[in-house]
Amino acid sequence: MKKAIERDKYPGHGDNRRDVEKVTVKIKGMTCAACAGRIERNLNKLKGVEKANVNLAMGKAVIEYQSADVDVKDFIKKIRDTGYDVVLDRTELDIIGMDCASCAIRVEKALSKLEGVEKAGVNFAMKRAVVEYFADRISIRDMIDTVRKAGYDAEEKKEEGYDREKEERNKEIEDLKRFFILSAVLSLPLVAAMFSGMLGIPVEILHNPWFQLVMATPVQFLVGYRFYKGAYHALKGGGANMDVLVAMGTTAAYFYSVYNAFIAGDVVNLYFETSAVLITLILLGKYLEAVAKGRTSEAIKKLLGLQAKTARVVRNGEEVDIPVEEVTAGDVVIVRPGEKIPVDGVITEGYSSVDESMLTGESIPVEKKSGDRVIGATINKTGTFKFEATKVGRDTVLAQIVKMVEEAQGSKAPIQELADRISGVFVPVVILIALGTLSIWWLAIGNLNAGIINAVAVLVIACPCAMGLATPTSVMVGTGKGAENGILIKGGEHLQNTHKINALVLDKTGTITKGSPELTDVIAVGRYNEDEILKYAATTEKGSEHPLGEAIVTAAKERGIELADPEKFDAIPGHGVKAVIEGQEVLLGNRKLMKEENIRIDAVENIMQRLEEEGKTSMLMAVDRDMAGVIAVADTIKENSAKAIRQLKDMGIEIYMITGDNKRTAEAIAKQVGIERVLAEVLPEHKAEEVQKLAEQGRITGMVGDGINDAPALAAADVGLAIGTGTDVAIEAADITLMSGDLMGIVLAVRLSRATMRNIRQNLFWAFIYNSVGIPFAALGFLSPIIAGGAMAFSSVSVVTNALRLKRLRLVR
Repeated sequence: MKKAIERDKYPGHGDNRRDVEKVTVKIKGMTCAACAGRIERNLNKLKGVEKANVNLAMGKAVIEYQSADVDVKDFIKKIRDTGYDVVLDRTELDIIGMDCASCAIRVEKALSKLEGVEKAGVNFAMKRAVVEYFADRISIRDMIDTVRKAGYDAEEKKEEGYDREKEERNKEIEDLKRFFILSAVLSLPLVAAMFSGMLGIPVEILHNPWFQLVMATPVQFLVGYRFYKGAYHALKGGGANMDVLVAMGTTAAYFYSVYNAFIAGDVVNLYFETSAVLITLILLGKYLEAVAKGRTSEAIKKLLGLQAKTARVVRNGEEVDIPVEEVTAGDVVIVRPGEKIPVDGVITEGYSSVDESMLTGESIPVEKKSGDRVIGATINKTGTFKFEATKVGRDTVLAQIVKMVEEAQGSKAPIQELADRISGVFVPVVILIALGTLSIWWLAIGNLNAGIINAVAVLVIACPCAMGLATPTSVMVGTGKGAENGILIKGGEHLQNTHKINALVLDKTGTITKGSPELTDVIAVGRYNEDEILKYAATTEKGSEHPLGEAIVTAAKERGIELADPEKFDAIPGHGVKAVIEGQEVLLGNRKLMKEENIRIDAVENIMQRLEEEGKTSMLMAVDRDMAGVIAVADTIKENSAKAIRQLKDMGIEIYMITGDNKRTAEAIAKQVGIERVLAEVLPEHKAEEVQKLAEQGRITGMVGDGINDAPALAAADVGLAIGTGTDVAIEAADITLMSGDLMGIVLAVRLSRATMRNIRQNLFWAFIYNSVGIPFAALGFLSPIIAGGAMAFSSVSVVTNALRLKRLRLVR
């Protein structure tokens, strides 16, 4: 199963398509998988929509589209036409400098034109703008800048601790709780009547049909209004959902009881308690489900809570404290010991150690000096320093992580496709089964009472809520758990695929090793001494960004060797470098370079062999076509590399090491960490081919790397894992980013994937078993509607609760 290189990772790579944009839309009113499926299908029908994913657990749609053909307003209209509503982000801005109503109109127009703003209203009397917008399309900072360009000023009206999403969720929970209590109080006398009748101790008032009608009617039409409303919108949108089943079942029980009591005169066969208790139990299930679902998104809240609230910047020569949202790129920011770093930047003055554990999981603080990069939301430990802000707002590492986790939580795992297909036809099939149950009991057996009650039981037991929640809740909790442990997973697909990996390819430099080699040996074999050889080598590598070259230059400087610039320089990828220094031609590289230049290396072959057996990378130097010496550099192995590789092998995963180093050196490093399969002397452009060869052999491949040259291989693997301390290109090409740079992150990612998939399978099993066993039992008369309602209500709760168990998963062993 070979993964094609994704186009959005390499824009323009053989692709004439227009840029695809992405937006996340919050949806209100979904109750089951059928709702999510219908919205998803309708969105995907829109011209210009590349892909739409609707997540029931999060109540969100993630839509990829081409803005030339369709825009966000079209999505809102389509969702509302389908029978649901859209929840927009909302903010209030205090507008400064307005003098009249025309000023308000001008500001309103300016805000309304912004991409991502759905609605803007400005109140001149209150000097305030209320804006409804999409947070992933536009920031409050953009709105304030727009107001300023219009000739006024603006400040966000802040409510300390205000969280709109949390407020919406709490409001939903309170509404469900209030209606559940009302429904339970009204249903209790009806339940008492049922039990008193079963025990042969009738209580006249409880069995009075008028009394039962008075108790049941508010439950049916006041408390149950949400189901009628949902059913209406679902049918209007061209489908059927859980609300349709509940409304049909409870209405049938209610009106059959009315008919028996007041038309047929049959006061024995009353089922008011059935409809009332069903609604009560379903509300209880919805309430518990809402409480549990609120806990699935805690990872995002934790990440957002890490951000600093204020920043100390230098403005007009003075230090001032400002909200972190007002920091702009280029600002000089001052951070004192114990403070959070507000935004990303580069240190310009000072020295300190920084706790980056919130991003990497590494508990040891990292030493920072002038020129080093610092990341917003990390904690300054010891010294005071100044840094220049380089990334602010939505561009910071933390903001990108939050966005990545949100997108991952909103994505679908392939395993969900089966549940989606079943959900799409489930409700109509259940209605047919219920009608068939009614017909057989009434027409074939001659028992209308049993027919209606058993049909109601079928309708209620079959609600597909649990089926729709089974996968997304586990993906949400799993990706959140990953983020807490420094494992950033880009989507449910990658979370699922990771558990299948049976062949893992590890890049050597910067992945298995630290990637910061040191000079170990300088051996002269000609007319030049060691210092002269080192001088030539360091001068040749002076402008190099390669780790081996940097090690040589650093060693020369430490020995006090003065370096000039080479008169001529030419890099030969995969071979070495050629330079002219003080009129002499210098060649520095591997055996391939010397062979191509027809330079004999017999005199140094034994030296090379010995160095390589010690795990050192050796380079040959020739001056004016004569062999001059050998330079060796060693890259130390990361602390946990051997431990991680051992644990991965214990999981049944084949480990391969890939490197451009010669075979002897590569095998020496591989031996130290316990790797038997070595792919050596692989040129950067051939790494992807090696990964594809493994895929063609039927292996599910994972590739781990950190450099720009690893990007094609990361994209070619079924799962690409980037070391977070590596290059941005590698991170962009990968499916999973390991923030710590420690190979134990791979072990944790595989464990997390396996645990999440196990959890999803458990959820799907229980979701299917409820319906597979429940429907036949209900149709045959072995399941009363009340028991069916209780089982249906708690099926959703059990699925969400099981997914939450992932939060307690111990990844480190």
